[in-house]
Amino acid sequence: MELVNKSVLVTGGAGFIGSHLVDQLLLLGSKVTVLDNFDNFYVGKERNIAHHVNSPRFRLIRASVTDFDTMLDATDGVDVVFHEAGQAGVRYCIKHPQKAHEVNVTGTLNVLLAAKRQRVKKVIYASSSSVYGTPVRFPLEESLPTNPTSPYAASKLAAEKYCLAFAETYKMPVTCLRYFSVYGPRGRPDQVIFAFADKASNNERPVIYGDGSQTRDFTFISDVVSATLLASLREESNGQVINVGFGKETRIDKVARMVLEYYGSNKEPELREGYDGDFPRTLCNNSKARTLLGWQPKVSLEDGLKVTLRWYDERKNQAVDVRKAVTE
Repeated sequence: MELVNKSVLVTGGAGFIGSHLVDQLLLLGSKVTVLDNFDNFYVGKERNIAHHVNSPRFRLIRASVTDFDTMLDATDGVDVVFHEAGQAGVRYCIKHPQKAHEVNVTGTLNVLLAAKRQRVKKVIYASSSSVYGTPVRFPLEESLPTNPTSPYAASKLAAEKYCLAFAETYKMPVTCLRYFSVYGPRGRPDQVIFAFADKASNNERPVIYGDGSQTRDFTFISDVVSATLLASLREESNGQVINVGFGKETRIDKVARMVLEYYGSNKEPELREGYDGDFPRTLCNNSKARTLLGWQPKVSLEDGLKVTLRWYDERKNQAVDVRKAVTE
């Protein structure tokens, strides 16, 4: 199914991944509805979609996926739902497990029920590599057992299971994408690269929770968006769980030093005690995405990090300008 002139709904469409997805969908000629509740988990999301508000092919609904009646209205006449809304943040969800469940599990069930009622042709669910927990071997492939080690991961896996149950029971075309450590412009301020940049740009020591040897498979936002769009177009993805990751692991202390080098700092990272729910490694086996979706990642961490930090600096300077204008 082509996306030109198709009606699509992006839940969480003002967020990090969702807003980049909206950009591409509008470029492809889709009619896009964004549903986002703009909660106070982090601010600034309005700016992510401000450039679309006057487009005749763009509509914004300020609401939560936990509101079923609104979800039912939002999915009316929709061809594809990209379900990107969710309560993110492992440490945040450890402190707020009930909210994680309500948004990630109940919210996803609402999306599925509404999509079923409105006969939506395809649902793409944004899952997470965190569902693997501490795996038995690497690289991580979709057939490995899942063992969530945090409320966040447990809620994402529970939502996955609902998606697969709807695919099996109701023959609903649903695809679950397990994203691996997505980074890039518009990322959440609590993400590790921005946390490092916040310190390094002020000539302070970036903070690492743990000994720095933990690894992540960092995947640039444009690669994640391309995989997500391809999943909506490929029937072969129906009823499937698919990893979306670059396929290379990088130590966290190396990332911190890359950020320090970018800012010309000779500081060393500060190591602090790790937190419960963290996991030691992620490394994606993305062969299924390559085969089923015809996808391949293109942006290396070295290149993506430069783009991300340039955006961070621009946004930071803009924020300073705004504060100055207000106080003058």
